[in-house]
Parts: sequence; structure tokens; C-alpha cells
Amino acid sequence: MKAWLCENPVGVEALQWRELPAGALPAGQLRVQIKAASLNFPDLLIVQNKYQMKPPLPFVPGTEFAGVVTEVGDGVKGFALGQRIAAFGGLGGFATEVCIPAALAMPLPEGFAFEDAAAFICTYATSHHALLDRAALQLGETVLILGAAGGVGTAALQIAKAAGARVIAAAGSDAKCEACRTLGADAVINYTTQDLRTELKALTEGNGPDVIYDPVGGELAEPAFRSIAWRGRYLVVGFARGQIPALPLNLALLKGASVVGVFWGEFAKREPGRNARMLGELAAWYAAGKIRPVLDRVLPMDQLPAAFARMAAREVVGKVVLTNA
Repeated sequence: MKAWLCENPVGVEALQWRELPAGALPAGQLRVQIKAASLNFPDLLIVQNKYQMKPPLPFVPGTEFAGVVTEVGDGVKGFALGQRIAAFGGLGGFATEVCIPAALAMPLPEGFAFEDAAAFICTYATSHHALLDRAALQLGETVLILGAAGGVGTAALQIAKAAGARVIAAAGSDAKCEACRTLGADAVINYTTQDLRTELKALTEGNGPDVIYDPVGGELAEPAFRSIAWRGRYLVVGFARGQIPALPLNLALLKGASVVGVFWGEFAKREPGRNARMLGELAAWYAAGKIRPVLDRVLPMDQLPAAFARMAAREVVGKVVLTNA
């Protein structure tokens, strides 16, 4: 097998495309031939030693992938050779094959393309859990999505529209805003050229958004939170801008608003039954054409550094996917 190996987490430039021994398959696991893998923002952070999880060295990065089962470990039930699966495995995805616990594998229904499946679980599960579980989004409510052109942003936009919400998409360029309009956003804000609070006031007739979906953090957090509606829900999804904001909590008091944490990975561990039902619903929505991953680029696996460079430059709309021939 070949894999991108991280022996020293000082950045993407230290990764090496290496031949590695396949090793024996542990009990309870599946060996998967990787057909496609996608980039998520933590993939960049983890090779820079900036992520909350710091795996033992050396490691193969790549949290999310799809492929075909080539070996079934002892004790595994419900999977067969040749079965198509997707997984959010945490590590190992930027390779030609990987061994994962069977519990992490999601069987793929017919017609689910590997490229789409590799870009599906993390962003759509996070967004569904955030909007429908944590925020209890209601028909007709207004949702503000920050970083709306990114991976989780485009997923959140589609899920919010599928739930019958009005969506205001905020992004960092006119091109990204136009991409959000194409996906169904009802209104867009370019927060590099427009004042976020002024635009939100105009677009909501002074009421503010009912739900704010924030995977960005940084300097956008406070003006967004100051604009929230009465009984609004502010979803803390991530900090793509790097800075963890300090919100003035008196605003939560004055608006009767809630600051709600979103950690899909922990939800999946603690509530596996609910998570499985959610993934089943998302797969059905994909089959019905309600949601579909936005793929910015599909590149060969050996072009991982170029994919990371595009992500670091914040040029990606949706997700970048890497494929093995």
C-alpha cells in the first residue's frame, strides 16, 4: 500500500508519499481499498500540530474516505467482501488502503458515487446534528450561515433549505456568494466588502436571524451574535479563522438567546443509535436529490500538497476530493 506519511507535524511540506507494509487485520476491523478521500479543515491542522487530537508519530492523515471492503476481520458481522462503504475514521484516509473498526463504516446504497460519499459524512452529519438536533430549526425560520461556501457551510445551506428555512449565506468573496445563490441561498452577504450587522438588519427587517451557524469564529462571531433574534440559537461549530472568540454573554441575557455547542463526533460516540438514524435520513435525502456534496476539485491522491495549498488559501468552494486510480 502507499500512503501520505506524517513523521514530523510541522506542516504539509513534511508529508511523504511512501510505500508502507499493509500489516495484519485486527479483529473487529475491515480492510478497505480507498477509492476517494476528502479534505476537512482538521486534516490541515493535524499535520501542523495545531489540532486538539495529537496522534502518536508517525501517522497517516485523512479523516474521511470511501471505498471497497477487501478483508473482513474476526468477529465482524454485517459486512462482506466487495461491499461499498464510507467512513469518518479519524486517520488513514490519504492512502490506497486502510484498516478501520467496522463500527465506523457506513454501507453505501446503490447509486452513491465514491467521490460524493467521501465528502459526505463529516459535513452533512455535523450540519444535520447542529441545525435539526441542537438548534431545533423550525419551518420558516431564518438561518445565517457563516463560511457558507465551505464544506460544512454548503452542507448546512442545503439542509436548512430542505428543512424549509430561509437562508442568509455569508462568505468571503463575490464568487463564493454567487455559488451560495446557486445552491439556493435566499440572500448573500460578502463580509469582506459589506458590514455584516447592517446587512443582517436590512435582510431581517431588524429582527435578526433565528439561528446562526458558525464554523468560522474569529472577528465575525461578535457582530453576528449582536444581530441574533429574540430566542435565537447561536451554534458554535468550529474556528476556521483560528481565533476562538470571547462572546459578551450579556447579549444572551438581553436577547433570551442560547449559545449552543456542536460536537458531532462526540454525539456519534455517546448516542450511536440516534447518529445511525440521522445518517440513514441523510442517505435517503441524497438518493432523493435533496442534498449533494459540492466538489470544488477532484484530484489524484498524489496531489495532496496541491489540495492542501488550495484549502490553506481559502479558495475552496465545497470540498476537495482525492482519488486513487
